[in-house]
Amino acid sequence: MPWDRRTFLGVLAGAPGIAAVAGSGTATAQAPLAPPLPAPAPADPAAAAARRLLGTHADQFLFTSLAGDAEGRDRFVVSGRAGQVTIAGTNPATQLAGLRRYLKQAGLAQFTWAGSRAGLPERVPAPEGGRLEGRADTPHRFVLNDTNDGYTGPYHDWAYWEREIDLLALHGFNEVLVYAGADAVYQRLFQRYGYSDDEVRAWIPGPAHQPWWLLQNLSSFPEPVTARLIEQRAALGARIVGRLRELGMSPVLPGYFGTVPAGFADRNPGAKTVPQGTWMGFARPDWLDPRTDLFAEVAAAFYEIQEELYGRGTLYKMDLLHEGGSAGNVPVAEATRGVQRALRAARPDAVWVVLGWQKNPPKEVVAAADREAMLIVDGLSDRFPEVTDRESDWQDTPYAFGSIWNFGGHTALGANTRDWVELYPRWRDRSGSRLSGIALMPEAADNNPAAFELFAELPWTEGPIDLTGWFREYARVRYGGSDAHAEAAWDILRTTVYGTRREDRWSEPADGLFGARPALDAVSAGKWSPKALRYPAASFEPALGELLAVRAELRDSATYRRDLLDVARQALANRSRTLLPRLAAAYKAKDQAEFARLGRRWIALIDLLEKLVATDEDHLLGRWVEAARAWGGSAREKTQLQYDALSLLTTWGARQGADAGLRDYANREWSGLVGGLYRLRWSTYIDELSAALKEGRKPVAVDWFALEDRWTRNPGTLATRPRGQVHEVAGEVARALARAD
Repeated sequence: MPWDRRTFLGVLAGAPGIAAVAGSGTATAQAPLAPPLPAPAPADPAAAAARRLLGTHADQFLFTSLAGDAEGRDRFVVSGRAGQVTIAGTNPATQLAGLRRYLKQAGLAQFTWAGSRAGLPERVPAPEGGRLEGRADTPHRFVLNDTNDGYTGPYHDWAYWEREIDLLALHGFNEVLVYAGADAVYQRLFQRYGYSDDEVRAWIPGPAHQPWWLLQNLSSFPEPVTARLIEQRAALGARIVGRLRELGMSPVLPGYFGTVPAGFADRNPGAKTVPQGTWMGFARPDWLDPRTDLFAEVAAAFYEIQEELYGRGTLYKMDLLHEGGSAGNVPVAEATRGVQRALRAARPDAVWVVLGWQKNPPKEVVAAADREAMLIVDGLSDRFPEVTDRESDWQDTPYAFGSIWNFGGHTALGANTRDWVELYPRWRDRSGSRLSGIALMPEAADNNPAAFELFAELPWTEGPIDLTGWFREYARVRYGGSDAHAEAAWDILRTTVYGTRREDRWSEPADGLFGARPALDAVSAGKWSPKALRYPAASFEPALGELLAVRAELRDSATYRRDLLDVARQALANRSRTLLPRLAAAYKAKDQAEFARLGRRWIALIDLLEKLVATDEDHLLGRWVEAARAWGGSAREKTQLQYDALSLLTTWGARQGADAGLRDYANREWSGLVGGLYRLRWSTYIDELSAALKEGRKPVAVDWFALEDRWTRNPGTLATRPRGQVHEVAGEVARALARAD
């Protein structure tokens, strides 16, 4: 189905959350999609964003342009008087970074992934001291992970992305990974090379699993995507990159490194492909040899189509032979040069962005590439203590100091903040440093708001960061005033969940065991998650009491409610790690009464956790499912998209991958999951063990994948609106935890 930019702009009227942008209402699946003209760019993009964030208070701010510093780095200056504040910056996004600095220093507002608060007076005050200045000490401020479109929300609409972009600009990021709409490029590309539209759409996975297709890990799961869905995603991708460019930010788009469907060589004489086998039970796409003339031709077509849909970029993300890819008999160095040659032919000023993770990029890739036209976004800066010299590791390739504090979207609190504030300035300032930026890359966003704030500030902060003072100030701004209990709570969080170090070889916190596939010896829910808490549980729990005691006038904000939920939820999750060994001991001792008592306690805590997370709209599985179904044009497609989205959080896919460890990789303590699948699994398990004890026999093995898959395909009714008050339920949690297990 050939179509151009104007054609897919027409589907804005039918894409979830995009109708308001197109201005024509929501079209039905059967109605012809009129092609409205795209909305014109605002005359002042920073002012438009400020109005979205602050409402009419934004009228008291004037945004103006400012030249970069002597080195061409981004900077801002905030000046003016009460009611008339001028923010000058090198581009609209940097002007918004200046707005954030002003709002934080004045204690007026905080906008984060997880909770926001705005408490501006009728007349905003003058900047403290009459003037604020800020300067980015590195040019690259990269954000989002390859997996973000899966684990954060594969079916987010324009309303979500518009706010997401505002938040990223506000926090000083200037390079944003954009995968939405990549499927449209491939759909058009391979119709030029012998495949029908139906064949290409059968090869493209559902949106929840597309990140791993772009990583060359899988294809064709779970169902063929529709042409309508691809068009909607292309429209969304166009809106995203358009807004980024309006604000002076750079979209980081997928590059072409050789992914082709099966049978490509049979349909294209002269093609040389290398089979990539399988990954976790999924068929991987084949790899087209980058040394060949045909590769150069396909890559040129890829970049031509991508430009038609999303314009020209300067940063392109791709990883050769990542996640177990095979080079076959293709020399890696020559393949590297072929990939970069094709990129530079299409985009002479392009920068090749590569993920630094485990053995990626291979040394042969780095050695063969033009390293001055490459940027490695380091996912291991705060993970392993032996990572000390990236200049040597990557042969003086420019790189960004990065963190992946979250894998799969786990709801656990925590990050290695002490490593960030110590390592970043040390690596930046040492002789011969090639540190050129930061890379904030949790596998799922919208969590750990304190980590988001702190990491974003690294390149904008002069001098050392004192974490004691930083967290005290964070609490004051987040809740709208100083409070001794809030300060005490955040000091506990500073020394526990945010006080971990990379010495134990982890960058993320441990997940809870309520979300684990049942076993008396379970030590994590995700196979590749930490096997124990990285701080003493007893040291963390008092934070809940302190937050509950925050004075009443500071509790009426989304920021306070989110933090209270997070801390209460974390305290419950931590209790699972101390209770399960006692449950196991009772079973081993064949103490039926004690096992029954502790089993009831275990299920009661799961029920309490479900009640807690049900109070917050961002913790409702029903909203995740609702978002997926909204993209479907028919009842059948809605059901398919629901399964695509739900399976990512549970089985992940087929039995082989689930049993290999992908199941529960994306476990999270959400209402509907906790009270649904997680409770079902544990009640089934505990009931069977109780029966086995009573009858003096071995327990019957449960086919967990079959149970999980049945639930995933039919989870029942899932709430889409929160219920209950978090302060009341958090009080219940505190009282429940105070009782002895």
